[in-house]
Formats: sequence, structure tokens, C-alpha cells
Amino acid sequence: MAELRRDYGDWIDDYTDPKPGRYHAGLKAGQLSQAGFILKLLLGSLVESNGYDEADFCARMDDELFPLLDGSPVSGPGNYTSQSIRDAWRKRVQQQLPWGQTGGHADTTEAIERTLAIAVRYALQPDKLAVAISQNTILTQTDDTVVSMTVAFGAVLGQLVQGNKLDADISTKLMALVKNGALPFHAVTNDDLQPPQKGDPDPPRAGRFASPDALLTPSFMAMAVSDPDIQIDPPWKVSMVYGMPCAIYHQLPAAYYLSALFQDDFESAILHAVNGGGQNQARAILVGALTGAQVGLKRIPQRFIDGLEQADELLSLAQKLASQLENG
Repeated sequence: MAELRRDYGDWIDDYTDPKPGRYHAGLKAGQLSQAGFILKLLLGSLVESNGYDEADFCARMDDELFPLLDGSPVSGPGNYTSQSIRDAWRKRVQQQLPWGQTGGHADTTEAIERTLAIAVRYALQPDKLAVAISQNTILTQTDDTVVSMTVAFGAVLGQLVQGNKLDADISTKLMALVKNGALPFHAVTNDDLQPPQKGDPDPPRAGRFASPDALLTPSFMAMAVSDPDIQIDPPWKVSMVYGMPCAIYHQLPAAYYLSALFQDDFESAILHAVNGGGQNQARAILVGALTGAQVGLKRIPQRFIDGLEQADELLSLAQKLASQLENG
């Protein structure tokens, strides 16, 4: 954190050139990281295919991303390649394995950073959302806990796109989807998370994932926000409470907390995510998706859109994806 303040000042409030020797060095403010590059590939695939087409997405990865990589961390679009993408590149390019045998054990949010587009596309169809996000995630990350937390994030985002808020009730809505079989999580509790009673049968839908706990985190974070006895002040210090590293179990609680705290204030949510340091790129992506779904495009500061390279193209893709959601 001291290095962040030394290099960038007390408060970052807009796109900023990366410093030499730091992640993404050589890029200019507003250019896409590799996470953004891959998200754009998936956005394009969803829009042109009118839904998730795994073969089409994989072909785009083969043709448009992998030729730009060499297997090292500081390479490729964005001047940095994440662990899971390096693993997939080695298996796909060097070992010539088929897609489906390319996943690794990285515990990051990399899959969330692209599948958030799938969550938007299938926000009104949670069963399809869960299947598509699961299938896309295991292309690069195969750990069941990571996959379950990735699907859970997508399910939360889908609820917010529908018009729900990131509040104490969000997990109850998600658990209702588990009970009716729309989300593939195993749950033995009864309504309101009451314990099973003697003689209750094992649920008929055991689900792919061991427990629904990943669906409960967002409500706990929202309750922490509304509890007057819990104070994280200033809010950017949430990164120090839950941890600054890249791992998904550090990132998600902080993202849920900031998005619940600033559910009507996109600018504050993003800036506190960024100024928390550490893996602030991923934190800002997650917070941006959750908060953007709650406030809508019109309440995103115009400078955040105008400052993006390829802003018109990216905005067009987003609007086309939204129109497909409206059309089912």
C-alpha cells in the first residue's frame, strides 16, 4: 500500500498510466488489460452467436489470443498473462491437447472476469447461466471450489441485472433457485436455512457443488454493511480486511462488500476498489459488474466511458448483449 501511495499519490480518481516495472507497464491509461481483451472476445462471441457457443469462443482464443502469447507472465495483450491462461496456452499450443483438457488449478477470479458477460446474457435464465458459466470456467480452471464461487458470482450478477439489490435478501432468492433445481448446489437445509429434521430424505437434486455457501456470502457482506457496529473506514481498507492477493476467496468478500455499500454510487465503488491496492484490477472488475448492474449505464460517470480505448466498440457490444437479454 505504501508503494501505491508513493507512486500514484493519495487517491487515484481516473485511468492512469502504469509505472515502469509494475504490472501492465508500457500500456497507456484506458487501454485494455488481457482480462479486458478476453472479455471482449467472449462478448463478441455471445453477440454474434446469440448465446454461448463454446466452440466459437475457443476458436477465438485459438486464433486471436494464443498466437500473441509465449507462455511467460509478462507477455501478450495487456503486457501480462494470468496463471490460468498460461496453463491453458501450454496445454493447447505446446502439448496440443483439445479444449476440455486445458484447465488448471489457479485459484483466481480470471474466469469470473470473462463469464460476467455470460451472467448478463442469461440473467433471466439461471439454469442456463449456471451451465454456461460452469462449462466456460473449466476451460481454464478446474478446482470445484473455484468453479462453484465463479458460478455463484454469476448467479448474484444475474439477480442484480433482473433489478434486485445486493442486500440481506439476495441469498434467500438464490437459495430458492437451488431448491427448485435452477442452480446446481447441494443443500440439505430447509427454508430459511433451518437444519434438516430426523427422517428427512436426502435432497433429490444433489447438485454439482458440495454446498450452497458461495451463495450465502453476498448477504453476509450486505448485512455487515448495514450493521452499525461494523465499520471499515475508509472503505478502501476492505482490501486489508479480506486480503489483497489474487485468490478468489480474498476478492469476492471485498467486492460484495463494496458493491453493497455503494450500490447507488458507481464512482465511489470503483475508486475504493482501485485504491485498496493489491489485485485492484480484479477487484474493480468485480465491483464494476455488480454495481453497474444496480445503477445502469446512465449512472456510470461519462469519463469512465470516454477514457476507454475502443469505447465506442465496447459500448456497442454491451448494448447488443443487453438487447439479446431483452429478447430472451
